[in-house]
Amino acid sequence: MMPADEQELELAKLEAEQAQLEEQVALFELERETTKTDVARFQKRYYDTVGRLLVELDTLLAGLSQQAAEANPDDMEAQHEARAAQDRARQSAEEAGLIEAQPEPPAVITPECKKAYRRAAMLMHPDRATSDAERERRTQMMAQVNLAYERGDQAALEKLIVEFGEDPEAITGVDAASRMLKSARRITQLRRRVTEIEQELDGIREAEIFQLMTAVIEAEELGDNPLGELAGKLLQEIARRRVALGNGKSVLNKLR
Repeated sequence: MMPADEQELELAKLEAEQAQLEEQVALFELERETTKTDVARFQKRYYDTVGRLLVELDTLLAGLSQQAAEANPDDMEAQHEARAAQDRARQSAEEAGLIEAQPEPPAVITPECKKAYRRAAMLMHPDRATSDAERERRTQMMAQVNLAYERGDQAALEKLIVEFGEDPEAITGVDAASRMLKSARRITQLRRRVTEIEQELDGIREAEIFQLMTAVIEAEELGDNPLGELAGKLLQEIARRRVALGNGKSVLNKLR
């Protein structure tokens, strides 16, 4: 058995590593939620600037394809293209509906809100639980914490911290050997969680919308306006397609 003084020294090392990992997990959790909020904010801006126009253009293109199919009922390729265009327009409308149904992302996440999130994450994280019941409670609380952060609601975060109360898993009044074992187990859990969050962040950053956001932000920092320029081109295309659709209707009416 390890002498008492060596146990205390080893315990101090383990608890220091545990504290460092807990801070790292909280920071990674914060980075993940901040990145998700940034993406949600950009997705809303993209939809308001460009997405609505793309939906309108898809609808016009579907109308033009339908006109071509009606004018050429024996043309199987035209019939196929009309159905495909209708499917694209329907999918665009459905995706637009999903975006519009999402809550408005906060304009900005304040430093105070980020600080409250870090405090909540360090206090409530499920990896600090030592029982299934406590893990479930912490998981539910962290879900509320994440939602509050995504809204930029600092008051809700502070309220959740108060509701959670003191950490029931805090180690007090236990012999050094037991504390060493408990700390070693937490370190293993925390290391695993760090890896999991890194993988989650990689998944977010590899997504097409994140890549687009990064490219747009970089262009805007150079003084360009890529979304505005794309919106202008789409408006021109929409105007042209509207004219074509109107002309097509006139031709079809004459043929009937």
